[in-house]
Formats: sequence, C-alpha cells, structure tokens
Amino acid sequence: MLKQRIVTALWLLPLMLGMLFYAPSWLWAVFSALIALTALWEYARMGGLDKRQTNHYLAAGALFMLAAYTGGWTLPAWIWWVVLVFWLLVMPLWLKNKWTLKGGWQTYAVGWLLMMPFWFALVGLRPDTEAALPLLAVMGLVWVADIFAYFSGKAFGKKKLAPAISPGKSWEGVIGGAVCVVVYLTLVRSAGWLGFDTGWIATVFIGLILTAVSVCGDLLESWLKRAAGLKDSGNLLSGHGGVFDRVDSLIAVLSVYAAVQALF
Repeated sequence: MLKQRIVTALWLLPLMLGMLFYAPSWLWAVFSALIALTALWEYARMGGLDKRQTNHYLAAGALFMLAAYTGGWTLPAWIWWVVLVFWLLVMPLWLKNKWTLKGGWQTYAVGWLLMMPFWFALVGLRPDTEAALPLLAVMGLVWVADIFAYFSGKAFGKKKLAPAISPGKSWEGVIGGAVCVVVYLTLVRSAGWLGFDTGWIATVFIGLILTAVSVCGDLLESWLKRAAGLKDSGNLLSGHGGVFDRVDSLIAVLSVYAAVQALF
C-alpha cells in the first residue's frame, strides 16, 4: 500500500504543481473543475444518488462552472457567509449528531455547498501564475497538518479523536500536526510566501483555525464514507483511494480561506 501511494504521488504532485505554476488561467479553471467534479461524482455515491441522478447532477455542475467562468461570475457575499456558517458551525454539529444523507434535496444542496465554493476558491485565489505561490502556501498547511498528524499519531497516539468516525485519528496526532503547522507558517511567513500580511501571533492563530477546519473536513468525509458503508470514496488513485479522499481537507480549508478573503 505504501509503495502504491508513493508511486501515485510521484506523478500526481508534479501534475498539480505544473498546473498551478504554469497553466494559463483557463486551463487552471478546467483542471480545478475536473478535480471538483470528480470529487462531486464520488460524493454523489455516498449521498445515495443513483446513476441517472448523478449524471444530471454532474452535468448541471459542469454547466454552472462553464457559465461562471465565461461570464466572470463571483460568489455573492451571502454565499460566502453560508460557507463560513457551514464549516464553522453546522459541520461540527453534523459530526456530533452523525447526520446521514439519503439522496434527497439535502444531498444535492450539501454537494454543491462542498464543491462549488471549493472550485471558486481554486480559481479565485489563483487568477494568474503570480498568485500560485500564496495558494500553494495554504495548500501546504493542509499537507503539513495531515502528514505530521499521521506520524505523530502513530508515534504517540493514545486518546482517540473520533473513534466512531475515524478510529485511526488521535488527539496526540492533531496536536503534533498543529505544532508542525506553527513551524511551517513561521518559515513561509519569513519567506514572504503567504497571501496575507499579519503579525506572527495573528498568522499562527489563523493557521490553527485552518488546521482545525482541515481536521474536521477530513472527519466529515470519513463519516460520509462510513454512513454509506464505503472504505474509500473511489479507486481512481492507486493507493490513495478516490479524489475526494485526497481533497477533503483542502475543500474545507480553501473554502473557509476564500470566504474570509472575500468578506474581510
């Protein structure tokens, strides 16, 4: 399994970085749409949609993205407020109460609330190649939190974070990941890679909030899988599961980050 993960990462990471730093804006928007729509396809299976419903759902999503990009649309402020309320208030309640999706209107609404702001964030935070580095810095926060939480949990994990949702996660892992995020943000802030200019304390506070959002985004996707009786969201990425498995935390963090940028 580890070998498969490494092999997949060896071609996936260069593809992602190549698109991020060198693709023209329209190609980046298309690439981002493919990521969001593939994750939406995997989500639809978790949410109880049948094949016909899923096809219509994906077609509507693709047409909306095309219209939004060609029309230069941006999300209104009230949508970004909804995004913040969902990730900061509704999502913790969802995890606490373990709500499930049964293929009704809730499935459609939640899927769009997950994937559309994520796509708008990817496109909006990277209007050109000059904005690639600040976006990568935020993505890096997610990867640092995830990788070091995994190794910290393996080494020190005793107290389970959410055993009914993701038995492998521990509080010690989360703390280890958060500590490494502080170190990471200190370094990238000194290098001038961040897309915002605040003091060190404020930067660390923002980073810890985003780390918590990252963990909860991962837990939400884990619960959706568990409620649907699935081990992985898909099998497109050998050793990594599905696309949704790989971008669950990015969906949460970039949506919240873009909402804060748009509103404040």
